[in-house]
Amino acid sequence: MKNPLFYTFGLLALIGSLTAFRPQLAGNEAPGQSSASPPAAKPKNIIYILADDHRYDFMGFTGKVAGLKTPNLDRLAAEGAHVRNAFVSTALCSPSRASILSGQYAHTHKVVDNFAPMTPGLKFFPQYLQKAGYKTAFLGKWHMGNADDAPQPGFDYWLSFKGQGVYYNPTFNINGKQVAHGDSSYTTDLLTDYAVKWLSSLNKDKPFCLYLSHKAVHADFQPARRHKGMYRNMPINYPETMYLTASDTSKVWGGSTPGTRPSVNPETKALQVNMADMPNWVKQQRYSWHGVDYLYHGAIDFNDFYRQYCETLMGVDDSVGRVLKWLEENGQLENTMVVYMGDNGFSFGERGLIDKRHMYEESMRVPLLVRCPAIVKPGTKLEQVIQNVDIAPTFLAYAGLAKPAQMQGNSFLPLLKGETIPWRDRAFYEYYWEADFPQTPTMFGVRNDRYKYIFNHGVWEANELYDLKNDPQEVNNLIRSPEHQEIARDLKGQVFDWLESTNGLQIPLHSIKQKRFDHRYRGNY
Repeated sequence: MKNPLFYTFGLLALIGSLTAFRPQLAGNEAPGQSSASPPAAKPKNIIYILADDHRYDFMGFTGKVAGLKTPNLDRLAAEGAHVRNAFVSTALCSPSRASILSGQYAHTHKVVDNFAPMTPGLKFFPQYLQKAGYKTAFLGKWHMGNADDAPQPGFDYWLSFKGQGVYYNPTFNINGKQVAHGDSSYTTDLLTDYAVKWLSSLNKDKPFCLYLSHKAVHADFQPARRHKGMYRNMPINYPETMYLTASDTSKVWGGSTPGTRPSVNPETKALQVNMADMPNWVKQQRYSWHGVDYLYHGAIDFNDFYRQYCETLMGVDDSVGRVLKWLEENGQLENTMVVYMGDNGFSFGERGLIDKRHMYEESMRVPLLVRCPAIVKPGTKLEQVIQNVDIAPTFLAYAGLAKPAQMQGNSFLPLLKGETIPWRDRAFYEYYWEADFPQTPTMFGVRNDRYKYIFNHGVWEANELYDLKNDPQEVNNLIRSPEHQEIARDLKGQVFDWLESTNGLQIPLHSIKQKRFDHRYRGNY
């Protein structure tokens, strides 16, 4: 029989060898860290930056606008995803913002114009995040429904202003208290100041959602003082279709800069155009509030209008840069999803129009950039059709939350990850006639990767069908083309099937209390 000491020494040797071997088994542990207590996962933060009236191609990296520089937006695209086919379901401030927050189409959430009251019980994605433990903040332009600047549910911190707000010396509603700012303070900069201050107050171990909603670049454009005049000599890329509805193509769109007379683009003559079936409401808007010949009733000429828009955009780009800098300096850059988007697009002379509302590309298409290193590869170009109703479900999915049943959009998080999933190949659209701007009719439509169909409701003129591959300027209306009748019927059926399946066949009407007493509405009561 062996000596008991033999077993004792053997046991001690075995324990010692295991102790010595443990660092090799757990070589990924940090010094002093036990394998039984892995490092806590960093919170999945969300920052959503929304610009007003920013059209999809007015960013430096697109090359659309000669001389335009947006280094911080370019950085988002380079380090994340550029969603190349992003569309709003209604190209108007309030309906689009309600769709972003609710994940619903305008005919469902009922905020169909800039004055319609919010539907009682309407629920927004920050409320779900807040309930899940996120710290939430809203800063900037709310301008939705009848809420004015009052704090809304779902936000731990609230900063907003009445209506469209102003570019200089604003008064903010900060958590229910009116706070005035003077000394030529600039709204875009102030919103960013407050956003960074709020971020700095947070516990960095807890998740947050910041919704930064800029007034810029909404008309009347006013750049920050440091950006005024920086694009005074910018050449203007007049669209080929700008002169199609003009009775006098020799007209000069003035401007404060010499040598800016637009000339008829020779390529325009080569365009295949169907002027007979161009809707009259389009032709007649040329000399109106939303037309290039009398834009905003002559308040500003087209050339200055174009350049001041670009200068005002610079403040938004600076804001994006400051937010990214804070994330970088505070160790939150890699675990934060940063999304930049426009609430709708904007026309700059196409078919003689300015503004948005209509369903043409420059109006319904928006910039959408997503930076999230945990799931998005740098330089990703996402080609699938994404709409504003998809934003809320995507944020909830990123936070690990299920999509609420009432949301009509879907999470495109898998697409950002590079996964292949069933996904729509078309965007649906709706716009409801406004008493303030009666020149644009109610319209419904659908756009796929080849064709766009527009149903102009309540006007005595043609509906519209465009072949986007052969006619990207949308000026050759094929609605009467014999070889396109089956396509037109199919797309029209899709539009009304969509409306029927989403309970959208009844046009929401609201009491018209918003009319202003000015010359636009005399005799119109």
